[in-house]
Parts: sequence; structure tokens; C-alpha cells
Amino acid sequence: MRKLLVTGLVLFSAAFYAQKREKGAIELTPKIGYASSNYYSDEDISNSALSSVNIGADADFFFNNRWSIRSGLFYQTMGSKYRGYMGNSVGTIKEKLHYLTVPVNANWHFGSTRKWNLNFGPSFGFLTAAGINDFDVKDQVNSFQLGLNYGIGYKIEVNESFSILIDYQGMTGLTEVPKDAPYTLKNTYSTFNIGAVLKL
Repeated sequence: MRKLLVTGLVLFSAAFYAQKREKGAIELTPKIGYASSNYYSDEDISNSALSSVNIGADADFFFNNRWSIRSGLFYQTMGSKYRGYMGNSVGTIKEKLHYLTVPVNANWHFGSTRKWNLNFGPSFGFLTAAGINDFDVKDQVNSFQLGLNYGIGYKIEVNESFSILIDYQGMTGLTEVPKDAPYTLKNTYSTFNIGAVLKL
């Protein structure tokens, strides 16, 4: 009985501390997810959300078992859709803005085993293409986007070196989408992701 109790305590202790990372640890997380984007404006707009795929990877550089800096690179499609005239008929018009986005976030790991994380910080978006249906409008859109990034996630541990991450990430654009417009028009973006967490 005593041996069983000791074994149980050892296993519990190992599970309790397994996900905690110490200073200098690095985690790499490729991700893919469902994304939804739209515009927000100081004008009354009736646009609908645009769906797309979020794909990329980020890395966490740990200062201690509670805090890390997270950065990475993601391919993201933002924009909106609405009903409007297409020639002589009315149809759905989609505005798609394609960015390479680099977030730089503080990441707080919490919970008894640090499986939860809450992250926040700036993101830097670089426009690669922009179109309204089949028309190229890249020259009408600002090539750089500054955003406020925020999110929450949970890791499901498989073993010491590998976990599955489920997370939500949001971004509120702080810079204007069009180069010249008499009104405010900025991006909002949210995504639900699944990722593979690899301890390097």
C-alpha cells in the first residue's frame, strides 16, 4: 500500500509540473484555424463578416514559468462582404485583403499546471494583395497595418515535448484600410485555432 501511495504521489507530481516551462525554454506552435473578419467605421455600414483560413506558426520564448514573449508569422485574409451592384445585377461583393502578420505579444501562462495562457500586444501586418471580387485594388489600400492583438488558449498535454493547443485570437486594427477616404475604416479579425505545441 505504501509503495502504491508513493508511486501515485510521484506520478501526480510529474503531471502537476509537466507543463511548466523554465527560463530559456522555447515552444514552437504551427497553427491552422477558422477566421472571421469585418470592418468597423465611424459611418453606418451594413457589411457582413468574411470567412477565411488562418495559417502560420508562432514561438514562445520563456522568461519564467508564467511569462513568455510570443511572436510568429501568419498568412491572414481580412476584409468584408456586402450586397451591391455588379454590372446590371445585384450580388455579393467581397473585399479581400491579404496580409503577412507578425504578432509580438506578452503571454501569461496561468493555472496550477500553466496550461492556460492569455496573450496581448501589437501586431504588424504587411499587405501582399487586395481585391474586390476579381479586381486588383492593392494600390488603394495602405500597405502596413498596426493592430492590437489579444487571445486566450489551452494546452492539452500529450507528453513532455508535445501538446495540442486550442485557442482564440482577436485583432483590432488601429490604422486605416484605405489610403484616401473621408471616413474611418479599419479591420477587425478573430480566429479559432488548433495547433501542435513542440518544445524545442
